[in-house]
Amino acid sequence: MANRVTSRFPAILIGGPPHAGKSVLARSLKEALTKAGIQHYLLRAAPDGEGDWFHEAPPAVAETERRKGKFTPTWVKQMCRDIAYRPLPFLVDVGGKPESWQEDIFDLCSHAVLLVKDAESETYWQAMMEKYHVPIIAILKSRLVGQSELEVEYPILQGVITNLERGQLVEGSVFEALVTRIKALCNYSYDELLNIHQQQAPTDLVVDLVRLYRQLYPSRSGYRWHPDDIPPVLDYLPQDTPLALYGRGPAWLYAAIAGYISPNPFYQFDARRGWVEPVIFVDARPIKSSLALTTEQTEHYLHLKVDLPADYLEYEPELSLSLPPVPSTHGVILDGKLPTWLYTGLALFYRRACWVAIYYPHQHRAIIVASQQTDQHPLGESIEIA
Repeated sequence: MANRVTSRFPAILIGGPPHAGKSVLARSLKEALTKAGIQHYLLRAAPDGEGDWFHEAPPAVAETERRKGKFTPTWVKQMCRDIAYRPLPFLVDVGGKPESWQEDIFDLCSHAVLLVKDAESETYWQAMMEKYHVPIIAILKSRLVGQSELEVEYPILQGVITNLERGQLVEGSVFEALVTRIKALCNYSYDELLNIHQQQAPTDLVVDLVRLYRQLYPSRSGYRWHPDDIPPVLDYLPQDTPLALYGRGPAWLYAAIAGYISPNPFYQFDARRGWVEPVIFVDARPIKSSLALTTEQTEHYLHLKVDLPADYLEYEPELSLSLPPVPSTHGVILDGKLPTWLYTGLALFYRRACWVAIYYPHQHRAIIVASQQTDQHPLGESIEIA
């Protein structure tokens, strides 16, 4: 079993058999907790390629871009470390076919939500949680159609939950009861967590994206940044001081802010690591890089796609990667399923190009985050990819 590390924050396992709808449920819980202002992190602990973008993108794009990885001892070790040292409450989507050597992940979770399809899968997953002494807070039966039904509320939430379809968010009384149960476990106010992490920040100025959003857009409902928000955000922020950026936001917003204040130091809060700086790239030759790079040169831009062959990338201040030189007459489109600190590092590396954009597969467009030609390619412009 894994070596446990005491954490003040819960790690709620979401388990069950394959194709029960765990990833859809996990994404729906993430959206509901975010809407409620509860800080957390959804850890996709199974390398199945089903991140949020997979559920948000058009099906044809999602299937094209999806790359299923493989469970390896290194992957499991890294997931265990992330859970053990979590700086926030975690939701942990563990996949549906765990082998015995993958079960160390279970040992580090504090609670469990089981999404099952039949009596056999329910018995199996209950036994698994008992083996690792993980308290079960909910057992839900997944059905493709029909009505959701709340059967038992305490001590373990039980019922039928339906319509767990990709691209949709779960609704209904059963889901709301589950959200209420999870909110009670993640009972740290946003301000409390912000204060904890502000005290650990490496700069005097800490910008919280949620507060910034409310200040700039008090009449908006929900919390969702749009590409055309980039110019107002940059107009609001100081450009000549080190800055630490905190809170959930798209990679293109982080990259735009990092480039805007450069060369001043920029830090960002990573839900797995705490405060980190954008990575700096060093020439990989003759060292084998942990990243795979493919490039396509078009008439107007260099399309740079970065992949993670090992499905997981350890944060380091410097990474080995032989990048193409900064083009003087073309733009650069950055692409890949990458951590935000890697995107900010790439955007800073190419900030002197004509323009820099980050590709978003669920929109099949790239968002401009830096530009030397703002009259032709303004910040926040969406570029359709051929």
